[in-house]
Amino acid sequence: MSCKSAFLTRRIGGCPTNTIAMVLMGWALLLAQPANADFTGKVVKVTDGDTITVLRDSEQIKIRLAGIDAPEKAQPFGNVAKQNMSEMLFGKEVRVVEQGRDRYGRTIGRVYQGDVDVSAEQIKQGMAWVYRKYTKEAVLYQLEDEAKQHRLGLWADAEPTPPWAWRKKT
Repeated sequence: MSCKSAFLTRRIGGCPTNTIAMVLMGWALLLAQPANADFTGKVVKVTDGDTITVLRDSEQIKIRLAGIDAPEKAQPFGNVAKQNMSEMLFGKEVRVVEQGRDRYGRTIGRVYQGDVDVSAEQIKQGMAWVYRKYTKEAVLYQLEDEAKQHRLGLWADAEPTPPWAWRKKT
């Protein structure tokens, strides 16, 4: 392009318009990039049945598993859900598909250990509920129904209390 173009030679606030245009294009490209990205790392901590810490490079990232809500630690099956998660993940490499952040700043994500979708596995084994407020995935509801029918994990209780109801009581 010729520098004689009115667009390129016009100045705004002392800066050539082409400089401003390039800065704006750079910001547009940055903002156009997806905010969430997949990453891999090693599970270095299991907080409970739906929260882990993953070491990526030298950074520890707290992950809240998407789509599920496991019993709280003080709740019936809370420790069992945590233990199940530990057996599946602690010390292992996982892939995290980020879906955003929660109100506590944790990364929300789908976690995979090999080909296993950990959220689905926790539900399948009766270690968590489908988090109805945040997911509509039919497969998770189907897995929960099957766990209920077979009275697996927390479904062995006659009337298990969902964590969201339990948290309101405490």
